[in-house]
Amino acid sequence: MAKEKVWTLKKAKKYAWDQFSIYIRTRDCLKTTGNPGEGVCITCGRKYDFRGLQAGHFVQGRHNNNLFSKKGVHAQCFYCNIQLRGNVLEYRRKIIALYGDGADLKLEAEDKILKKYTLKDYLELADKFIAQTKALLEPSNAGVDRLIM
Repeated sequence: MAKEKVWTLKKAKKYAWDQFSIYIRTRDCLKTTGNPGEGVCITCGRKYDFRGLQAGHFVQGRHNNNLFSKKGVHAQCFYCNIQLRGNVLEYRRKIIALYGDGADLKLEAEDKILKKYTLKDYLELADKFIAQTKALLEPSNAGVDRLIM
């Protein structure tokens, strides 16, 4: 589990999100360029340095049920994610291309389900994402396909 310290729910949620964001950006960098240090924005298709990418949500709002959705969050540049508010039309096209017809509707339906996380849940999620990121970065990349989806 994460370092022993006093956690608030808010801090644990941010910690889990930070680890998930690193995982998503690492996953998508490896998937699009084969290099963990640079990747392609899912919506505009431009290449960016790892630090120039964000973990952007297909369904806006970052509600608890879609906050940690591996299919609903992808590497996205600041311009598409923030200034274009997700570049949703292009994002929808990419979701359908990646996961098939109806995947966009399924992600939108999942967003309507309330998911309540506990402090323990957040810390366990953070540890899980740290481990998955390390697995992606292992030289052999054994099991990467399983982790990517």
